[in-house]
Amino acid sequence: MKTKTSFVCQNCGFHSPKWLGRCPNCGEWNTLIEEIEEEAAVEFSFPPSEPVLYEEIKEAKRERIKSGIEELNSVLGGGIVLGSLVLIGGEPGIGKSTLLLQVSRDFAVQGKKVLYVSGEESLEQIKIRGERLGIQDGKLYLLAETNLERIITHAGKLNPQIFVLDSVQTIFSSKLSSAPGTISQVREVTNQVFRFAKKNHIPSFLIGHITKEGSLAGPKSLEHMVDVVLYFEGERDHSHRVLRALKNRFGPVSELAIFEMGSRGLQPVSNPSAFFLKERPTEEAGSVVVCTIKGSRPLLAEIQALVSSTLFAGNPRRMTIGLDHFRAAMLLAIVERKLGFSFAGEDIYINVAGGLTLDEPATDLAVIMAVVSCLKNKVIPPDLIVFGEVGLSGEIRSVGHPLARLKEAHALGFKTVILPQGNLSQLEKEDIPDIKLEGVQNIKQTLEILF
Repeated sequence: MKTKTSFVCQNCGFHSPKWLGRCPNCGEWNTLIEEIEEEAAVEFSFPPSEPVLYEEIKEAKRERIKSGIEELNSVLGGGIVLGSLVLIGGEPGIGKSTLLLQVSRDFAVQGKKVLYVSGEESLEQIKIRGERLGIQDGKLYLLAETNLERIITHAGKLNPQIFVLDSVQTIFSSKLSSAPGTISQVREVTNQVFRFAKKNHIPSFLIGHITKEGSLAGPKSLEHMVDVVLYFEGERDHSHRVLRALKNRFGPVSELAIFEMGSRGLQPVSNPSAFFLKERPTEEAGSVVVCTIKGSRPLLAEIQALVSSTLFAGNPRRMTIGLDHFRAAMLLAIVERKLGFSFAGEDIYINVAGGLTLDEPATDLAVIMAVVSCLKNKVIPPDLIVFGEVGLSGEIRSVGHPLARLKEAHALGFKTVILPQGNLSQLEKEDIPDIKLEGVQNIKQTLEILF
């Protein structure tokens, strides 16, 4: 019997009957790899389904179990749902294995049976890391294996209450002839673990690596096959790590948790706002504190701006770190048009201190004030916070959760808040903390108050 092969793009999953240098679907070069096509074996037979009236459907209660890391519980929506499949992605060395080994340690201490499968490290290497993390007695079972069928067999015999697979790119199924890490293998591994988790109601974790483009190694369809997608972010030069929920079938998305990497592993940061502001300079122009919302929690962050004479005549530089570059360019255009400043001969650098990434429109006003502060060389009071969305006409628009932002600012000792006039009107009937509020309608009015 002649073997049928096809060429599969390892970036997007596109199939081609012949080799192509460039994928016609995603445009990436040299990503098509020859794989043997396999007919999927039918393992389950499903009874015929019938339409059911909405009112007759009974609501299923989703039982959750708590890990010993409260920050992780909040990102997952209150705990880990039984039978759920959680995918944790991140760059190599960011702390994915460390986090899941700590989670396994905590569950083992609670008396739960945990199976931790490693396809990258030996048992001795995991033992060394476990001693550093303080792993002691408990029902934590380790398995160094890369064959999927053997892993599922061991898991079926052990019947663990928590299952961890590190990582999905190193495991292969003997049903397929392609190499580990290819799209067909990643799909097959994820699909088998998904079925195992659902059939036995075992919460399962998968670790996935991030490619240079910033996406999970393997196709985007991998994210659709799991229940929860968590991304581990952070710079190696910084000690903090950010765990963000991008997909959650059992809770809110865009939640985040902040950890600090230390000698004893990842430690949750209970007060992220104080953590990111602890080294803020108080007597320097171009520094503004903004209160943003990450998921459901308010977070204070410092936005810095540097304006200097350009060395490139006619082509000044505009650089942003932690902010959307195109939105920053739009805000600079608003400043030039509505406030009369000229940036034609100025290089402008805007940075979110601490390595954070802010994508909320409420940071608009802080970005403008930081740039103007540096341009005029005037220091913004260190006990002042601003937030508000800026429109193209220079108006300050209302943002969500104003009361939560004020409470966070008051808890950190800030005395004055400049906020949209619309939000100030909304807060008239609220129990506002003892803090001075300045409502503004446009950026000109904001400059009059500050300078």
